[in-house]
Amino acid sequence: MPLVIICGYPCSGKTQRAHDLRDYFTQNTERKVHLVGEEAQGIDKNSVYADSQKEKDLRGALRAEVERKVNKDDIVILDSLNYIKGYRYELFCLIKHTQTPHCLVYCLTSADVSSEWNKGREVDSQYTQEILDGLVLRFEAPDSRNRWDSPLFTIQKEDTLPYEAICDALFKRKAPPPNQSTLSQPLSSTNLLYELDKVTQDVLMAVLDSQKTCVPGDLISIPGAKEKISFFR
Repeated sequence: MPLVIICGYPCSGKTQRAHDLRDYFTQNTERKVHLVGEEAQGIDKNSVYADSQKEKDLRGALRAEVERKVNKDDIVILDSLNYIKGYRYELFCLIKHTQTPHCLVYCLTSADVSSEWNKGREVDSQYTQEILDGLVLRFEAPDSRNRWDSPLFTIQKEDTLPYEAICDALFKRKAPPPNQSTLSQPLSSTNLLYELDKVTQDVLMAVLDSQKTCVPGDLISIPGAKEKISFFR
């Protein structure tokens, strides 16, 4: 069913919000809820976010996991930074192909608050200040004017999640219509040229045979045609 995309600075409360949403959906709906996030990947965040290729691989792995789980029946929550506008657009194209609604939950904090919360973590799960500052600098904030960032729910640290509004956005909205780029293209027949040549030859032979017996104005039958056509020399 729907996809909920969580985004925000590092250490902005994203994972707690994702767990809160999962618990709410589990208790108040009969749908299966999948939580997809970095925790299950077993990564060293500082190592990954210091290497652009590793970071790209992580985004690819998370996207693939979402693609495997998203459908018209279950709820998928993606808990990650999701800070790149182009990546959020990729996820939007994915849900258009699946024809299911989505929404974005933006955990809005200041860089100072994120840095403070980072220092309160256990040492093994902390970002280095250099990595955290770099991610904050590269963060592309969502904009509700973009269709891939809408519906957008901006949540500050003291806010309670608007559960009912999120449910309305997910369960009472129509899925975005698919477009040319997201529709599966029909496969061409492997013997198309053979069939086309055969039909052409049949029509040609019918016309040549009619020349032997017909006069101008006679009606002749053409293979595959619903109506007869007039014969002209």
